[in-house]
Amino acid sequence: MLEGLKEWKQLTQFSETDDWMFASPVKIGRLPISYSGVWQALKKAAARAGIGHLSSHTFRHTHRSWLDAVGTPIGVQQKLLRHADIRTTMNVYGTAAAAEMAIASGKVTRLALNGAQAERKVS
Repeated sequence: MLEGLKEWKQLTQFSETDDWMFASPVKIGRLPISYSGVWQALKKAAARAGIGHLSSHTFRHTHRSWLDAVGTPIGVQQKLLRHADIRTTMNVYGTAAAAEMAIASGKVTRLALNGAQAERKVS
């Protein structure tokens, strides 16, 4: 899906960084395509990609994960996701990316192994 979106952004006549991802040609790029137009295009793309059911809510969870991955403070994430209660942002949305989990796990493993080696040297 991401590759398809990247390709779209390169091919569209509204490809500048600040342009809408799905700019309306009818509105000369000043406004996005209607929600229903975007939704229909996403449903077709998901079907072609074999993804199955896709909801706009999926993008909110992914967005939260990516915000976390780039180190965005939780308060900023809350505002971007428009959550009234920060607990919603922290407890419901987002999961750690696999690569980040592997890095964190590796750090803990090194810490544990270095501690075990230090104990053996003292004994």
